[in-house]
Amino acid sequence: MAGLAGCISGFGDESDHAVQIGTVYATGGLGDDSFNDMAKRGLEDAQDDFDIAITETEPSSESEFESAQRTFAESGVNDLINCVGYAQADALAENAPDYPEQDFIIIDEVVEEDNVRSYTFGEPEGSFQVGHLAGLLTEREFAAGDGETIPNESVVGFVGATETPLIESFEAGFTAGVEYANDDAEVVSSYVGEFNDTAAGQEAARTMYQNQDADIVFHAAGRTGIGVFQAAQDEGRFAIGVDDDQSLSNEDFADVILASMVKRVDTAVYSAIEDTVNDEFEGGVERLGLDDGGVSAVYGDTLGDEIPEEISTQIEESKQAIIDGEIDVPHEL
Repeated sequence: MAGLAGCISGFGDESDHAVQIGTVYATGGLGDDSFNDMAKRGLEDAQDDFDIAITETEPSSESEFESAQRTFAESGVNDLINCVGYAQADALAENAPDYPEQDFIIIDEVVEEDNVRSYTFGEPEGSFQVGHLAGLLTEREFAAGDGETIPNESVVGFVGATETPLIESFEAGFTAGVEYANDDAEVVSSYVGEFNDTAAGQEAARTMYQNQDADIVFHAAGRTGIGVFQAAQDEGRFAIGVDDDQSLSNEDFADVILASMVKRVDTAVYSAIEDTVNDEFEGGVERLGLDDGGVSAVYGDTLGDEIPEEISTQIEESKQAIIDGEIDVPHEL
């Protein structure tokens, strides 16, 4: 695997394992406590259960995706190549037809090739849920852990990484959830342009807390979102995480993380590997949503018990209403 900026892990040499798995992570890499780390968790869970070897690479820029995917495919040893993130779609659309015997998956985008399984998620629906929570809490006086709301203000915030349709769908769902809870609440938003800039995330959230009186800020920004947690802690307000239960992956900020919009990238990666191991892999599109636990609002490990029961009941009711089709959640701003 010369030329890849990754490392090989597993039990012994690759040749000792029945199935070989290659993974190309999104920019920002491992250690984001979010999207890439959830993909890694799926790999590790599969490694615990199956006889597989893992090769992985962490491109530093989107321009490296095409060559990373191609290097894995040309090696001839990988039974499955995981392409993590929507930004890999163009490269995979070019590469997949050139390697028709090579199986791929892509997360968060659709590539219509017979040898590609595309995983999409119900991000707007999960974001609606945490928006509903934020909208209900911002209209009341609420204190828990190291945070508290501002009496007589109803403002919440959203910090996104790149201003792209996927990340905007998080904001669209979040805003709809806030409005469902509270017509009078204001949602302020900022896009910082990077998934790996904690300083920019901190500055964006600090502006919302200090200058716009935001009580709660939800981020969809990868490692940039750690800066949102830092700002919430500094200002004594609240934050909402994404992808992983970030009250657990970022325990230092658990006293200000109300909840996380968990997105089961690990489930997608694991299921694709399981099907590969069982010789059942097929291309196509699979969607993981609110109804099957593909996305969910998970209360913070430290603050979850502080959420009033009447609010958690309303969150559960709106979840069921979305699943039943009684609430139509927008996917665009």
